[in-house]
Amino acid sequence: MKLAIVILAAGQGKRMHSDLPKVLHSLAGQPLITHVITTALTLQPNQIHLVYGHGGDQVKTALANAPVTLIEQTPQLGTGHAVAQAMPFISDDQQVLILYGDVPLIGATTLQHLCSRADANSMAVLTVELANPYGYGRIVRNAQGWVEKIVEEKDADATLKLIKEVNTGILAVPASYLRRWLNLLTNQNAQGEYYLTDIIALAAQEALTIHTVATDEVHEVMGVNDRLQLAQLERYYQTQQVNRLMLAGVTVKDPARLDIRGTVQAGRDVIIDVNVILEGPVTLGQRVKIGPHTVIRNARIGDDTEIFANCVIEETIVGANCRIGPFARLRPETVLAEQVHIGNFVEIKKSSVAHDSKINHLSYIGDTEVGYAVNIGAGTITCNYDGANKHKTIIGDRAFIGSDTQLVAPVIIGTGATIGAGSTITRNTPPETLTFSRAAQTSVPSWQRPKKKK
Repeated sequence: MKLAIVILAAGQGKRMHSDLPKVLHSLAGQPLITHVITTALTLQPNQIHLVYGHGGDQVKTALANAPVTLIEQTPQLGTGHAVAQAMPFISDDQQVLILYGDVPLIGATTLQHLCSRADANSMAVLTVELANPYGYGRIVRNAQGWVEKIVEEKDADATLKLIKEVNTGILAVPASYLRRWLNLLTNQNAQGEYYLTDIIALAAQEALTIHTVATDEVHEVMGVNDRLQLAQLERYYQTQQVNRLMLAGVTVKDPARLDIRGTVQAGRDVIIDVNVILEGPVTLGQRVKIGPHTVIRNARIGDDTEIFANCVIEETIVGANCRIGPFARLRPETVLAEQVHIGNFVEIKKSSVAHDSKINHLSYIGDTEVGYAVNIGAGTITCNYDGANKHKTIIGDRAFIGSDTQLVAPVIIGTGATIGAGSTITRNTPPETLTFSRAAQTSVPSWQRPKKKK
């Protein structure tokens, strides 16, 4: 059967105490709902429908480019009512998989197994056993062990509350049956809502086969209802990601102090110190070393490169055998070739630096092409912005830029040129030549330093 996925994301999330809709809160650097959509796409569904409600404008803006059909639920009258909003877009020959926007870590393998158990004449429900099932709907079975119904916590008596097997809310069901059952739901319950779970009793009454698939991994079916639960899932997710890296051969000095907010590909013998954040797609070559308190975002780091403490590297390509930092910042569209040294308090933006060049101290290099074997002294600034437009600086191979130099773009420093310390360069300089600009030094005799008035 063709697969249609319905993601329920209309809840307000009152316990989050936030102006942000619950499904837009972040886990591992992405909204909760994005995790669900990403997993849903791996199933290659024919359609993905997302039912939204509270904070609708924010949700629509956040998912403007997502490959989903957005359907508004107004008013919000329960999960059964929410699914009903999507049914006009789903044909009877499809299988419907119900997911939740606040259950971010559901696994693709689990969902594939669940969908495989359902067909045109049967449905499948994902369950889990909890030591403390408080708050969850209980799976009620008959004497033969078949599912008879699901009873929500607020409607359960003391005996039913002893049941440890609970409903995750995730299920796969033929669309033709689902459509009919949704029309039969009532809101005669403790919350006055149309429960999706009530379709289980209707299925049992019709003797439709109800398969159950149990997951042993509680975290993949945990929902987020408050910030405590969000933090618990964040830490679980990070533990899983870091474990994967370590099993692949990466040394992580303290697994509890590495956060991965994207995807990481790492070579052999990589070493990552404490309090490091890796965001977006990050590639680390062989034997890369990352110092403490470093943020790397959307970047590729070459073999044998060492990044010292307190660096920020974003949308950058770093070649092999480089030395970066400490306290360096590499901004977007920066490309470093092999054996480049970028030292403390150096900022580079939208620039390329050829092999064997060094920018070791307290410098800003923006919109610049730096040749090979260039040495840029402390305090050098490329003045690339005139208040309206950005301009380019070109520094030729083997150039030597003295300390405290301002290169006012657009300007070209010739191959092998030397710029004297303290210069302000506003015109192109010839190759293999010393160029400097300095005011005459003056001493004023008998000058008195100002004193504070009494």
